[in-house]
Amino acid sequence: MPISEHSKGFNAGLFCFVFWGFAPLYFKLLQHVPALNIIAHRIVWAAFFILAFLAIRERKSLISTLKVTKKQLFILLISGSLVISNWLIFVWAVNDGQILATSLGYFINPLVNILFGLLFLNERLKKVQIIALLIAASATTYLGVYIGEPPWIALALAVTFGLYGLVRKQLDVRPLVGLFWETVLLMLPAIIFLSLSPANENSTHTQTHTLLLLSGLVTILPLIGFNYAAKRLTLTLIGFLQYIAPTISFLIAVLFFNEEFTFGHRVAFTGIWTALLIISIHSLHTSQQKQNTNN
Repeated sequence: MPISEHSKGFNAGLFCFVFWGFAPLYFKLLQHVPALNIIAHRIVWAAFFILAFLAIRERKSLISTLKVTKKQLFILLISGSLVISNWLIFVWAVNDGQILATSLGYFINPLVNILFGLLFLNERLKKVQIIALLIAASATTYLGVYIGEPPWIALALAVTFGLYGLVRKQLDVRPLVGLFWETVLLMLPAIIFLSLSPANENSTHTQTHTLLLLSGLVTILPLIGFNYAAKRLTLTLIGFLQYIAPTISFLIAVLFFNEEFTFGHRVAFTGIWTALLIISIHSLHTSQQKQNTNN
């Protein structure tokens, strides 16, 4: 019995978000390599893997597929800098034993997207969304007061990825084509950095080189799955699935790496989960109303 397009999309979405959830385990294997070196390798190899994938998929139309304007290139340089900053913060945090902070950041991200929509895109917030944002802001503030400083890592991850999404939203460029140019534009600085970076004894092993090379594949595989899913699923369902990744990271941090889960963290996560639940239920209700109207 053939699998429906919806089922294929759901499986692809499940794959990419589960993949992202377990990503910290991969970068833990590279804990002995400085975060900047990992990101430089990730930029270079991601560009090669994306080009290879697009060449296989597009074949003769590859050149026309990759064409972008000078204005788009400039904007992609900005978006590339934002996503690379996000990668760097994530990898550094994971290897510094702060996976819990990265999980919190990606839970906050959907709420940051809503806030940016209000501030930069003149989107109107409904009462439900305002309540959710206030709950999340209060929970995050409480965590900052509890630990004695703002949760910088979580906020930096949420804001950089939120800004990345905001910039890319203004661009009419396909996701993988955009990521190709984002990495290519930063490839030269990455190569120069790697050539000038002093060799690390632990980073000269064959296993380490293999892991660094495959970091490019780790970057694009879930993105391919996400793009496939996004074409076949509703944004509401994608919104629900996206919470899988930070949930897995959260469990990895607390159960496997015994990261400290204080009372402040419990309050913060409970508040943010509550806010996300409110928004998700509201989105589902709105989506069902639209479907009923169309029918």
